[in-house]
Amino acid sequence: MKYLWANRPGTYLSLLLGSAFFPVPVLAAGVATAALEAPAVPALMLAKLWQVGRDPSGFLVSEKLDGVRAFWDGQVLRFRSGRVIAAPAWFTAALPATALDGELWLGRGRFDELSGIVRQRVPNDAQWHTLRYMIFDLPGASGSFGERAARMVSVVASAKVAWLQAVEQRRVPDSATLQHQLIQLVGAGGEGLVLHRSDSLWLPGRSDALLKLKPVPDEDARVIAHVPGKGRLAGHMGALLLELPSGQQFALGTGFTDAQRAAPPPVGATVTYRYRDRTPSGLPRFASFLRVREAE
Repeated sequence: MKYLWANRPGTYLSLLLGSAFFPVPVLAAGVATAALEAPAVPALMLAKLWQVGRDPSGFLVSEKLDGVRAFWDGQVLRFRSGRVIAAPAWFTAALPATALDGELWLGRGRFDELSGIVRQRVPNDAQWHTLRYMIFDLPGASGSFGERAARMVSVVASAKVAWLQAVEQRRVPDSATLQHQLIQLVGAGGEGLVLHRSDSLWLPGRSDALLKLKPVPDEDARVIAHVPGKGRLAGHMGALLLELPSGQQFALGTGFTDAQRAAPPPVGATVTYRYRDRTPSGLPRFASFLRVREAE
């Protein structure tokens, strides 16, 4: 079978003297619009998985928000892909010149509603007033994460807008307390926890300094083909053929609604899936579709 590959050129955002800025076109009304060429992908810190049994005492712990990752470079608000978020002018005008990394958030269990709001080409003011921009790091900033966390609180306070907030960071003394907090959070509708080494410097890419802890782990992979369905699914997508960052491939066939099978994520899209554990070769076991990560 011949698969179609999506060409997605893009370069990592260069960081100079702790800043991460680059220009984009802006509409006369003040709403940023994506350039026609492929966007530059911002260089961000990305989380690995927390290994049970590790000592959490050297980490700051926060809730893993079920939101949309949003990077503010001091001038433009972008998705993780680098594509410009069409936010209202009043929203971006209130943000500081400091680079920010965080999530646009509506609350627990409201990801689909949030996604519909932030991906509109023309922003709806009333809807944007219902969400918050939750900050969890200062990209390119100097100092340890503990120092950056304190600085975030100051930056947010200076902005004086209720919808810009710093994600609460707290210390957990031991593994038993960490697991207890995870159980409580998930029981209240939360997604999981994020642990960030308090003494770590900011560095882009995946790092052992930034880890996520969830009852059921999830990861991202790229769609490289649609596998036709059979029987009841004839004429629709039966599974997605996915490629992992390692280059390995596997078919994801569960977790889809009938509507998603009729209009599946396109080749080249990045999707998030849940899984229980891994095979000896490293492929996910009992994987189930969760969502399209974001429109590129």
